[in-house]
Parts: sequence; C-alpha cells; structure tokens
Amino acid sequence: MFWKFDLHTSSHLEALLDKEDVTLSELMDEEDVLQECKAQNRRLLQFLSQDQCMQELVRLITTEPPTGVEEVKRFKYSNIACELLTCDVGEINEKLGNEEPLLESLYAFLEQPSPLNPLLASFFSKTIGNLITRKTEQVLAFLRQKEGFLSLVLKHIDTSAMMDVLLRLISCVEPPLLRLETLTWLNEEKLAQRLIELIHPERDEERQSNASQTLCDIIRLSRDQANQLQELSQPDPLLAVLESQESVEQLLQNMFSAEGTDGCIVSGIQVLLTLLEIRRPVVDGVMDAQGFEKSYTVNSSILLAIQPHLIHFHQLLLQPPKRNPMLTTLGVLEEPFGNTRLHVARLVASLLYTSSSSHAVIAQELCRLNTMDLLLDLFFKYTWNNFLHLQVELCVAAIVRPCAHEMRLPPGSGSQEKPHLDASQEQSSSEASPQPSARQSMTTFVFQLFQQCRLVPRILDAWEENDRIQSAGGMRRGYMGHLTRIANTVVHNLEKGPVHAQISSLISELPEDCRGRWEAFVDQTLSEANRKNAIDLIGTGHPRPSSDDDMESPFPKELTLQQTFSDYQIQQMTANFVDQFGFNDEEFTDHDDSIGATFDRIAEININIDAGQDGANTAVFEACSKERIQPFDDEEEEEEDIWEEKEISFATQTKS
Repeated sequence: MFWKFDLHTSSHLEALLDKEDVTLSELMDEEDVLQECKAQNRRLLQFLSQDQCMQELVRLITTEPPTGVEEVKRFKYSNIACELLTCDVGEINEKLGNEEPLLESLYAFLEQPSPLNPLLASFFSKTIGNLITRKTEQVLAFLRQKEGFLSLVLKHIDTSAMMDVLLRLISCVEPPLLRLETLTWLNEEKLAQRLIELIHPERDEERQSNASQTLCDIIRLSRDQANQLQELSQPDPLLAVLESQESVEQLLQNMFSAEGTDGCIVSGIQVLLTLLEIRRPVVDGVMDAQGFEKSYTVNSSILLAIQPHLIHFHQLLLQPPKRNPMLTTLGVLEEPFGNTRLHVARLVASLLYTSSSSHAVIAQELCRLNTMDLLLDLFFKYTWNNFLHLQVELCVAAIVRPCAHEMRLPPGSGSQEKPHLDASQEQSSSEASPQPSARQSMTTFVFQLFQQCRLVPRILDAWEENDRIQSAGGMRRGYMGHLTRIANTVVHNLEKGPVHAQISSLISELPEDCRGRWEAFVDQTLSEANRKNAIDLIGTGHPRPSSDDDMESPFPKELTLQQTFSDYQIQQMTANFVDQFGFNDEEFTDHDDSIGATFDRIAEININIDAGQDGANTAVFEACSKERIQPFDDEEEEEEDIWEEKEISFATQTKS
C-alpha cells in the first residue's frame, strides 16, 4: 500500500514553529497557514493565542498599512489577519472575546475620523460579526457599556460595511430572550429614528442610500424572525417603531422637505415599499413549510400616514426633477422618465395591491387625484420603458381584480351602483365620507378606469396605431406585450371576477362603434395574438394564452409544478420514512427469515395499468413518430446482414 512509503512531506510551517525567534509575519508568509489554523494545528494555535500575536493581528485589521508598498501587496497581511481571526477556531474566539484589551483595540477602529478605509472596515465588520455570533453575551455586554457605540456606527454609515455591523446585532443573536434584550437596547438608543433622520436632502446620497438599505433589511429580518419572539409574547420593538404612523410621517416629511432630491425621494420610497410588502418574492428564498411565499400583514397606520402625501407623489409624476437629455439606441430622449417617477409608479402599484382596512382611503385619494389617467398617459408616451409598463399593468390588474376578501360584489351589481361623479363631486364626496368601504371605493376606481381613463378605447387606438406603423415597415411598439396582458386581464375579469358585472355594464355603455371594435378585437385580433404567444411543444396541444391564470395576482408567479414536487418531498420525508421506502434494519441481519423481506414487499406492490387510458396522447405520440421515423424501403438493394451465421475458418500460422 502507498502509505507504507511515508510520502507525507513535513510542512515548512512546523520547521518555522521550531525556531525560537519565529515572527508572526514569517508564519503569515506561509501558504498553508490558514489551512493549518482551520485544521486546529495545536502548536500554531498556541503561538497565535499569545497576547502579543493577538494584539498584532487586531492592529493589522484596524490600522492602515504604509503607502510605500505595492498596492496589490499592501493589504496582504491585513487580509490574512482577518481570515485568521474569523476562521472560527475556539481558542482564537475565546481569546478575542474574553480579553477586554483586545476588544478595546478592536473598538478603537470606530473612533477613527471619517471616512474609513472601506477594506479595513470590511475586515472590522467581519471580525466583530463573528464575535457577535460566537461570543454573543460577552460582546454584547462590552458594546452596551459603550455609550457612543451606535453614534460611531451611524457616523460611518456611509461605509457600507457598517450596515453589516448593525444587521449582525439583529440577526445573529439566537437565544430569544437575549435577542429581545438586544432589540430593546437598540430601540432605547432610537436606532430606527436616527436612521430615518439620515434620509434627508441635506445628507450626502451615499449616507441616505445606506440608511435606507439598513432600514429595509431591518424590516425584512424582523418580520422573518418574528416567530422567535412569539414564544415570549413580546412584539419586536424595532419593527413596531418602524411601522408606527409617527415614523412613516417623519420619513415622508424628510423626503418632501424644502428641496427634495432624487436620491432622498428614491431612498424613502424604497423604505415605504418594504413596509408595504405583503408577500416576499420566491427569489429571496423565504418560503413556508408548504413551499408558498411568506405573507405579512401591513399595519394600517402605514397607509394612513402615506395618504396625505399622495398629492406630492402625484406632483412628482407631473413635474419630475429636471434631467438632462439621454442618448439611447433609438435616439435622443429629451425628457427621460427617470428613476424617481419609476419608484412613484411602483409605490402606486404596491398601494393598490395592499390588503388592509385602510385600502379604501388610499383608493379614494388616488381616484380624486386621477393618478391612473396620468400613469396611462405616461405608459403610451414612454414607448420603450418596460419598467414603467409593468407597473401600470400591475395597477390595472389590481383595480379590475381587487382582493376577493376585501371586495365581494353581490350578483347583479353593476350600473345601478356605479357613481357618476365629476372631479368636484368626487372631492366633496371624499370630504363628506372620509372612511368609505373598500367595496364602494374600488367600485369608484373601476368606473374611473373605464370611463374617465378610457381604458378600452386607448387599448384599441394603440393597437391600431401599432399595426399601421408595422405595416409601413416600422418597429413594433415596446409596450405591446404589456398591452396584450392588460387586454387579457380585462377580458378575463369580464367573464369572471369580483367586479365582472360592473365591467360588463361599463363596456356595454360604450359607443356602439367602439363596442363593435372591442368585440371584433377580442374575437379576432387578441385571440390570434394569444395563439401566437402560446407555448405548444408538439403542435397539437391546447394553446395557453399569455394572460389569464398568469395574472391571478398583480405579481404573477407560477408555483404549480414546484408546489407539487414540494408536496411530494414533504409527504415522503416523514417520521415513518424508513417504513415506506428503503430497507429495514432487519434486512441487514444474517437470519434466513429476512432474506425474502425485500421480495415480499415487492410482491405486494399493485401495478394497475389501464390499457384504454390516454388514447388521445397515444395517438399524438404515434403521429409524431410517423413524421420523424422513416420506414425502411424493402425494395432497395439488400445489404449484407451482419448477424447472419457464417462459417468461420482460422488460418494456421507457423513461426519460423
């Protein structure tokens, strides 16, 4: 065997450790120092755990190296020192977490003047984060003794690594009671309020962006980990403050104070969108045990705080911040749509989709401002902005298909309940009844979408205009895909849906020529477009339109196959998994009685095949096979049969 020859070569690291005057830098120059440390080399760990070595490692990650070294090698030792301190070895964690002088040296990094070196800040963040995870109680006790800890972290919030320090304090404390104490401490230090104060036009954009991202992450982490505090019957204090009406109002006041900048408004809207999340996307990996997306309840105080400021968001759509012309592949865009207005459109779509008792207040205010009409104008004006087209599509879907539990129209409700109000009447009506029901408010919204916004004539005109442009050799309009989905959403909810009776009534009241154009469009043009957009793998299946079930929610998702497979996995991986599948322990014994156990279980399997089943599928398969497999032509010249039995003769060869 190969191990007989002792081919293992002794590491040069061992030879260095034999030297009495070996230095830390000499060890760090060795390529396998990290590997040996993670393998818990006893002699190496004893050397690294010495006081002077630990102090030197901390100094390397908190002090900027001299500038005379080549930039590629300048941070070499700092990087290796960080890896050694965070390699998750018990001896190093114990030494660093229990020695207050080492923690003081590490903490001194925060006391440096701004701006911090981004690379050193990442080393510091990684090291302190590892300590929070592994030595939670000791590190938290140390940090709570420092009165200016949060002030220093927020002072350096323009360095993105500082965000990770705050998030580690929230996400890496596992014991529920200790986590609640930590959240209470952060809340007493007014972390949420101080982060909101940083989203202000007077702050630099980097600081605003990082503060906004930190708030968004805190909200998501707090909601995801809320079940940890349920056993203590205590709400998350940070999340409660962030969802309060006072905090949302303060954020909105900062956004629209004096001269609001693009960065400030976008950063604020990102926080609002996170607060309005009622369902996390699957791409985030946040799913419950059954494979569905996790859903959350939006506090009505958030919507009540947003409602008075909807007019400011509407004005942003009308008069956005000035932007310079933009050169695109299709020419110069004199007035770009801009990130600010896109975020406003996202906010409107999210507000319409949010389920809450205050939904009616938001819908009524958006109706009064006629925001949907403005969004449709922008939809057709910015022909190639698919980001905007998607948000408008989501808005239309949320209106024509409101949440079933929020709004259930009784059969026959339609034109008799349709309010014919002009703008002044709508405003006076909103002042007279500030708390309308969700049903009344969404009924008004549906009426406005089809009557005042002229949704159906706009769809027909835009489609015909696109046909004229294409017939003249022009390019297909960029919004046609989303326009197809909007038309399909209308048709689908005209046939079935919470407000199908009202939509049918509104379409029947269209002028006769427009109604005839719509019926011909649905029966011919739209059907043909759906047929072309359908996915048909073998040419004989049933076409699947590009809408209908795709738009069961304004945020389409297809989880059918994934959910089926997830259910299968969950069903199989149960406590009696071994009894249902695989082998029993008895089958590995030498007893003769258990030899036939496997075959007995196989004999019990009931395989039921119905020969007359799936006849249509069989016919399709045979048809496709005949198209692709050519029959043999017997009339062609017969080739030699390689399998024919022939006499084999062996020649005798004589060696000379």
